[in-house]
Amino acid sequence: MIDYQSELNPSQRDAVLYTDGNSMVIAGAGSGKTRVLTYKIAHLLEEGVEPWSILALTFTNKAAGEMKQRIAARVGENRARYLWMGTFHSIFSRILRTEAALIGYTPNFTIYDQQDSQNLIKSIIRDMQLDDKTYKANVIQNRISNAKNRLVTASGYVQNADIYKNDQFKRIPMTGKIYERYEQRCRQSDAMDFDDLLLNTFLLFRDHPDVLEHYGTGFRHILVDEYQDTNYAQHCIVWQLTRHGATVCVVGDDAQSIYSFRGANLDNMLKFSKLYPDSKLFKLEQNYRSTQTIVEAAGSLIRKNHAQIPKKVFSENEPGDKIKVLCAHSDKEESEMVVNRLLDLHTYKDVPWREMAILYRTNAQSRAFEESLRKRGLPYKIYGGLSFYQRKEIKDVIAYFRMSVNPNDEEAFKRIINYPARGIGQTTIGKILSVAMENGVSLWTVVSNPAQYSLDVNSGTASRLSGFCKMLESFMADASTHSAKELADRIVSETGIMHELRSDTTVEGEGRLQNVEELINNIAQFCKDRQEEGSDQLFMRDYLSEVSLMTDQDNETEEDVEKVTLMTVHSAKGLEFDAVFIVGLEEHLFPSDMSGDDERQIEEERRLFYVAMTRARKYLTLLYAKTRFRFGSMDFCDPSRFLKDIDQRYLNMPAEGFKSSWSSSPSASLFGEESSRPVFQRREPQKPVIKPWQQGKFQKVTESMLKDSAPAQSSALKVGNVIEHERFGIGTVLEVEGSGGDTKAVIRFLNLGEKTLLLKFARYKVLK
Repeated sequence: MIDYQSELNPSQRDAVLYTDGNSMVIAGAGSGKTRVLTYKIAHLLEEGVEPWSILALTFTNKAAGEMKQRIAARVGENRARYLWMGTFHSIFSRILRTEAALIGYTPNFTIYDQQDSQNLIKSIIRDMQLDDKTYKANVIQNRISNAKNRLVTASGYVQNADIYKNDQFKRIPMTGKIYERYEQRCRQSDAMDFDDLLLNTFLLFRDHPDVLEHYGTGFRHILVDEYQDTNYAQHCIVWQLTRHGATVCVVGDDAQSIYSFRGANLDNMLKFSKLYPDSKLFKLEQNYRSTQTIVEAAGSLIRKNHAQIPKKVFSENEPGDKIKVLCAHSDKEESEMVVNRLLDLHTYKDVPWREMAILYRTNAQSRAFEESLRKRGLPYKIYGGLSFYQRKEIKDVIAYFRMSVNPNDEEAFKRIINYPARGIGQTTIGKILSVAMENGVSLWTVVSNPAQYSLDVNSGTASRLSGFCKMLESFMADASTHSAKELADRIVSETGIMHELRSDTTVEGEGRLQNVEELINNIAQFCKDRQEEGSDQLFMRDYLSEVSLMTDQDNETEEDVEKVTLMTVHSAKGLEFDAVFIVGLEEHLFPSDMSGDDERQIEEERRLFYVAMTRARKYLTLLYAKTRFRFGSMDFCDPSRFLKDIDQRYLNMPAEGFKSSWSSSPSASLFGEESSRPVFQRREPQKPVIKPWQQGKFQKVTESMLKDSAPAQSSALKVGNVIEHERFGIGTVLEVEGSGGDTKAVIRFLNLGEKTLLLKFARYKVLK
């Protein structure tokens, strides 16, 4: 029996034990949301609810897996394994594979990832002879994706006058026709993209009431995690499933709704009580993650938003340090200041590298931090970079796997038809594609029956196509009788993939070989796990069903663990670290320039900043730069308005040398109305702290021995002068050589180390 009295606080306990009707749990940052979901499901099982009548929907496979393990530890593996628990996409793909025939698919349909989808759209744009500079594949893909998430089919898109007017305004009036062809090609390929998994589930339930009733009565309790991130399609499907008497419990935090660009709709949460008028509201307001200072500061920020469900998040942890705010002269100095602080925390506070993260608003900001981290020899990883399953060699091998299960898969076919090279060129592929389009069939149908479709190729090419087909047919025959591991071994061997990889002895080639070997190891582990679970779902179709729904968080490897993490704030949601650095806190960057004066978008940007702040457990550092290179030129920057939104009691303002920017009235100076562009002013030098940096690996960069004194009146440099450079900050002159326009100076800067400047081009002020 679970001891709910001692293992849950009163608010958590109330939310867990309520099972009589619909409910919404508002879970503040770090308040134990996952704990509540886990205990609630365990409680239902303890009460005798059958596991297969519980549907739990999450946003990552990792979250679902962790919850299932925790539940199994409390109620036993045998009961936990029968839960319907997983991401929206994995659960709906499972339903669609079972009911595939009703919507014109086979149970072995392929799931296209974003790259597959874009490649197909590029092909359609080319076939339609449209200008690919006007009709950009990623833009068209986004418009199709947004339409599907609003449950708009291709035919509905074409018939909608308002949508057509909008496409005309954006000078892409043929988008609807591209969508129609895209839908047709996906069906010919027996393939769905990620958005189809939602759209087709909704259409299945709408058009087949008996199927909806089957699932709607089968699920008695539906639980939805991160409800603030649901889009219109997800919201509607949950509504469909609850029409047959199931209770629904949604859990989330309206203050962490940050994915509107993906179609997430905060109104799903704000208007939940109107849709389910009998629902009960629970609030989890105690933060167990962060210090009191961080929690109170984040709360003072988010209270500035109007569209929210009122709550008072608090912490009973230690008060902790004030939040450090640092002002850098430039984005370059900003990165060095972060690295110095990382070293401080690692050396003096024993914070492991893995427990520190640098969060930024846009991916482009990562470059400066990468350079600084590499220069100082610090281990780091960029989160959300190229995932393991997106590497070319992995996608090539998986394309063979996909063809063995679904030979109609167009994107997989085009990827492997001449890999490894077998003398089938682009001219032949173009002919196959043309014949397939004329007859409305898949590429595989054409090459496996060339005479029937009068495929015009010479005898040599016909022979090579025949050999390719026979090889694939043998793989297809084994796909349903041999395990995924056995088939994978055959494919990489008999196609010549391993031979080709081994013949490349470069460092890059060895890396590709190791990646493919790791893929095979992964498949072996998949089969072993399924065998240990007593499951017979260990065929290639089962492996592909799982791997096609992987996310970046699911792909983390052991070698990534002991490293500083660099990521966008969007990627950081759901994660936590001992120390967090939020950088680039400037107007037009954070909040984003794209927000304009739209209050709704500004409020989402503020929620995004709130999410960033609440990732930190102990140490939080906020940075902004006075100048930043953007689009090839230097911009002067204003500090973000969000810095003003935080109660100043919780902030440790910039050090002595920058106090003129933070007067007792921040709105009059830092956020001043006097000038829209800050003036580059003379400032008092900062007296540095000398720290015993580790020798060898890390450079000594903060060893200037500056003394307070009045600024010098002369601009001529000599050894010992202290200057303030527009981009590099405060520094001491070590050497001066040359004369006139050729005069150079060697200067040791507080955060950037020694630099040699040609003075006629340098922009600086003499301070001493």
